[in-house]
Amino acid sequence: MQRRSFLRLAAGASAAPLVPGVRAANAGARPNIVVILADDLGYGDLGCYGATAVKTPNLDRLATRGVRFTDAHSPSATCTPTRYAMMTGEYAWRRKGTGVLPGDAALIVEPGRTTLPSILHDAGYATGCVGKWHLGLGAGNVDWNGEIKPGPLEVGFDYAFIMPATGDRVPCVYVENRRVVGLDPRDPIQVSYTHPVGNDPTGRDRPDLLKVKPSHGHDQTIVNGISRIGYMSGGKAARWVDEDMAATFTRKAVAFVERNRARPFFLYFATHDIHVPRVPHARFRGKSPLGVRGDAIEQLDATAGEILRTLERLKLANNTLVIFTSDNGPVLDDGYADGAVERLDGHRPAGPFRGGKYSIYEGGTRMPLLASWPARIKPGVSNALVGQVDLLASFAALAGRELPEAAAPDSFNVLPALLGESRRGRDHIVEHAGTIALRQGSWKLIPARSPAAKRDPGPIELYDVAADPGETRNLAPENPDQVRELSGQLEKLRVAGRSRPPR
Repeated sequence: MQRRSFLRLAAGASAAPLVPGVRAANAGARPNIVVILADDLGYGDLGCYGATAVKTPNLDRLATRGVRFTDAHSPSATCTPTRYAMMTGEYAWRRKGTGVLPGDAALIVEPGRTTLPSILHDAGYATGCVGKWHLGLGAGNVDWNGEIKPGPLEVGFDYAFIMPATGDRVPCVYVENRRVVGLDPRDPIQVSYTHPVGNDPTGRDRPDLLKVKPSHGHDQTIVNGISRIGYMSGGKAARWVDEDMAATFTRKAVAFVERNRARPFFLYFATHDIHVPRVPHARFRGKSPLGVRGDAIEQLDATAGEILRTLERLKLANNTLVIFTSDNGPVLDDGYADGAVERLDGHRPAGPFRGGKYSIYEGGTRMPLLASWPARIKPGVSNALVGQVDLLASFAALAGRELPEAAAPDSFNVLPALLGESRRGRDHIVEHAGTIALRQGSWKLIPARSPAAKRDPGPIELYDVAADPGETRNLAPENPDQVRELSGQLEKLRVAGRSRPPR
């Protein structure tokens, strides 16, 4: 394919700001929108994607009443870059400072720019964020004992109940809107990622206090019997209990839906499961033959089920678009010795794909993605190429909003594909895991990486992922013209600063 025709195809994917019929639908009752973003869940971790050792009946049911995508992608093979791209419609690799953030990082989404929640907020939606944030808070040197801003409320959300970063990083507290929940002012919080603060024991010095042992790193301040990344003191009354986290987030998500049932709402529900430390509630312990990782998957499924039942109980399900997906590929040992490797027992977390979290191979970004809207979507399976980075442009179209010229530079309107009304999604997508790779149809080009690279070093690679989903046969040596063409396209996308063409 010539470069000109490539760009014409890219332009065609986003030329129309609205899809046929959407404006008329919006004139009546616009759909509610719920995005459930799991953490570290692989393509092969759900029953509807082939898993047999772990049970996911709620998500399997969601798949049967909507569209199950087989070629959907997260923007990155790690968490913060994926969340940044989903919120902004811009690939994170275009911006410095969008790698995996420490728990005390400043907000990396600039207030005032067009975001996924802001475009819906401006369209009249109530917007809520519950769960894992990991996009930074404040402008630097956060005072966890006062008002914490900028944060979710400054980038388009009306309500937020979040963990600041991840379960394995301090501070181990919840933030509701702009304040730490349950903080005793007589016990102020201190956080540092450079030196110890206070007198709390660490996993390095007191391994005898641990109920979950680290396998590597993760040996600093102990909270709830688990040592974390980073140092924290104070805030004892505000610290979370890992076993209760899924229920706490679910309760807050349900409450947001209940409060806003009478108007269109957008809920971004970012679960902690199945990220480490995997500490499911006692009612899920031992449910799966895969150990605690499998137990966490079953807890995740129950969490999703509670959201779905809430929509049904409030008679909102028929007119609610529910998207379920994951932020990056699977990982087994990610810093804690929790038996995930030893209990795998033939289960394939990434399904037929190579790699997982941190990897440029398909297992790093090929995600489960389910889309259900009973009033609009007919059940089925789609192999359309779609990306989570496209949610912003697609939801803008759904809400009848036109994107500003400079906004969401890498987000395409793939709403017809998401609704199962078209078999065509994107023409191409850029995958990211330290390096970047180009998917063009079924072709995938991975540029040569330095032998000094920490992960996946190697020569230039070319795969036909339709014929070879496991990326086992490098076709680059026998297809030099294809390599040259795709390399040129990838470089053009890199230097252009955007992939969604200007109007």
